[in-house]
Amino acid sequence: VKDKDSNINSDTINKYTVNNNNKTESMCMNAAVRATVRVGIYTGAKVYFVHEGYQGLVDGGDNIKPATWESVSMMLQLGGTVIGSARCMDFKEKWGRLKAACNLVKLGITNLCVIGGDGSLTGANQFRTEWSELLADLIKQGKITAEEAKRSSHLNIVGMVGSIDNDFCGTDMTIGTDSALHRIIEVVDAITTTSFVMPDCVCMRVRVCVCVHLCAHVSVRACVCINIAVCPHSYLALVTALACGADWVFIPEMPPEDNWEEHLCKRLIARGSRLNVIIMAEGAQDRKQKPITCDQVKNLVSKKLGFDTRSTILGHVQRGGTPSAFDRILGSRMGVEAVMALLEATPETPACVVSLSGNMAIRLPLMECVQVTKDVTVAMAEGRFEDAVNLRGKSFQNNWNTYKMLAHVNPPEVKVAPKIHPLSVLFSPSQSNINIAIVNVGAPCAGMNAAVRSAVRAGLIQGHQMLAIHDGFDGLANGQIEPITWAQVGGWTGKGGSNLGTKRNLPGKNIEQISLNIAKFNIHSLIIIGGFEAYLGGLELVTAREKYEELCIPMVVIPATVSNNVPGSDFSIGADTALNTITMTCDRIKQSAAGTKRRVFIIETMGGYCGYLATMAGLSSGADAAYIYEEPFHIHDLELNVVHLIEKMKTSVKRGLILRNSNANDNYTTQFLYNLYSEEGKGTFDCRMNILGHMQQGGTPTPFDRNFGTKMGAKSVLWLTDKLKESLFVSPGRIFANTPDSACVLGMKRRSLIFQPLTSLKEDTDFEHRIPKTEWWLKLRPILKILARYEAVEIDTSEVAAMEHIIKKTGEIKGGKI
Repeated sequence: VKDKDSNINSDTINKYTVNNNNKTESMCMNAAVRATVRVGIYTGAKVYFVHEGYQGLVDGGDNIKPATWESVSMMLQLGGTVIGSARCMDFKEKWGRLKAACNLVKLGITNLCVIGGDGSLTGANQFRTEWSELLADLIKQGKITAEEAKRSSHLNIVGMVGSIDNDFCGTDMTIGTDSALHRIIEVVDAITTTSFVMPDCVCMRVRVCVCVHLCAHVSVRACVCINIAVCPHSYLALVTALACGADWVFIPEMPPEDNWEEHLCKRLIARGSRLNVIIMAEGAQDRKQKPITCDQVKNLVSKKLGFDTRSTILGHVQRGGTPSAFDRILGSRMGVEAVMALLEATPETPACVVSLSGNMAIRLPLMECVQVTKDVTVAMAEGRFEDAVNLRGKSFQNNWNTYKMLAHVNPPEVKVAPKIHPLSVLFSPSQSNINIAIVNVGAPCAGMNAAVRSAVRAGLIQGHQMLAIHDGFDGLANGQIEPITWAQVGGWTGKGGSNLGTKRNLPGKNIEQISLNIAKFNIHSLIIIGGFEAYLGGLELVTAREKYEELCIPMVVIPATVSNNVPGSDFSIGADTALNTITMTCDRIKQSAAGTKRRVFIIETMGGYCGYLATMAGLSSGADAAYIYEEPFHIHDLELNVVHLIEKMKTSVKRGLILRNSNANDNYTTQFLYNLYSEEGKGTFDCRMNILGHMQQGGTPTPFDRNFGTKMGAKSVLWLTDKLKESLFVSPGRIFANTPDSACVLGMKRRSLIFQPLTSLKEDTDFEHRIPKTEWWLKLRPILKILARYEAVEIDTSEVAAMEHIIKKTGEIKGGKI
């Protein structure tokens, strides 16, 4: 790589270091390290490891070593960081930074990639800012020559945020957060399950403090108080509360109102549920900034309600374990973007941090992000709590607003009206007389129940009557419809599959009976949760509006399928759970060859014609190839892959992994690939074949799918409520909605949840193969190939090359307000 934008000699190879800096590292720095090293080597740069963070940079010597392709093999599934991580007091002093600068100059390193928190990244920016001054001092001291200083005249810095706290403003997720949520939810699920079946209290010493209260006068009733003791920021606590359906959450950014003790006790009594869950973030405080402790809440519930109370603290369990698929992919994407940023940097380019916004990798000025992060703490200290929430970013705001609606508002008492004439439909503050029906369609997947629960409770809060349709469109045609209450959906968030029941059948031949039942049960709007069948069914209902006036009601389709193939959304509920299942299975399969070596595994994934699961699982598990329908492959491609694996077996890495989407090719089947690789690999490697099957559809929903389903369900009800009000305004006393925008798909596109008319998505749909015509994740496939060491691969960075500004996204603080 030629450094054209600096005064470095044109024949000099670009060099950079990878450096981890955190007192306690996040779970999945290794994916970022691996991607940074391999993409750097791929582009022709010379890459160095800096062991033990800034201390290694100061000490030099064996702490700064060249990185090789093989040195980052078999590390994706490892937690923590293989190159060590530490905070360094020496680096805070100028003499320490002088030593670090000298070590870099002697090795000709002019680019630094830092993985850490805001403190580490701030230190990196200071290092870069005073670089010229450090070089001048080193020349005066005679430690470097003028020629050496000229070759290293400027230092480029790029940061990646590695922290389980997700407290860095400017990014939706930091590396390690999703894995920490996996650990927390696993423990919460286990504790809540135990509290259901045991008449005694549960006591565990873990980092999260769990206080289990068993009521003496109510048979086997429990209250779980969980203290997320991480940092004085609240992302983990808030998302945990959403993911487990907590009854109350304490976060420092938004303290509870005065007299919260009485409100808390009233809510626990009013809910009348067998189990109540309270989540506490470290740093929780009241409006007067007086700390609220776990013991305080425990004693309150114990003394005022008479509950027998125990506590449990999770400890560093949150930082350990195998990284989730999301974190592996995030780390890999961030590593690639970091290298691109370094290669494109000029002496005038400000230090940047690579961030995630929606599903896009973006670059933000490092110090702007650091400043906004510090502003959050200042806003909390000054009692400007609304500003603190806003500064945390749109993702945090959406999480908080969703939680407030589902947990902080007591649902109105809705009187069940068996039959309501459409002309009597009117909105009132307590009860709307609106009936909203929910149906699951297509194959079941994890997260469906979370969306149903959220939609039901959001609807009840709006004053609507919620109706459950069992067994898909067949149930709608057969009249399998009944009211569903707040209590009925309790505990649904963590359950896999579909509690309502679901079938793949479309409305089709039953459309007339469906229209009659919509009128019979006075259904005023419809939520369809499912995969491609839900999308097709919605289109059929919209088309039938011309003949059946009863179908002229607002409708929304929420994508929920492991295949992630619904047009109008970049992500579907259930896909993350399936992806984690595939990733963990691949880890175990590869581990089975630890002793055998020289083995290649051929694995078939689900997805129909959509290659999302195969591609993303390939990234998260370190596959050598992933065959999908969207990227046609031929015999020549198969030959190249075989040769690639034969060459790989000559290195120290003697295992191969090949993924194939179920409908990737009619002729090149999984069995064919197994036979081909077995024959061509004779004498070099042997093969094993695995078809994962329906295990990909089962299991407990991941935190991502629980959170995603919860937000989608709530947002769909709010949108339907607005559409119903619009309809009543146009036609008072009557629901009639037949415009294209009255039937939409709710999906995530790039950075936000948006509603798109079903009819407008037809042009972007390949109906024959049941996939969208444009799929964002296809741009990630070159990364998979580069990380597997294929040559002549181009990366499309057209959407992420520009530097964005965090201040424009959060707003400037003026006069104490945003």
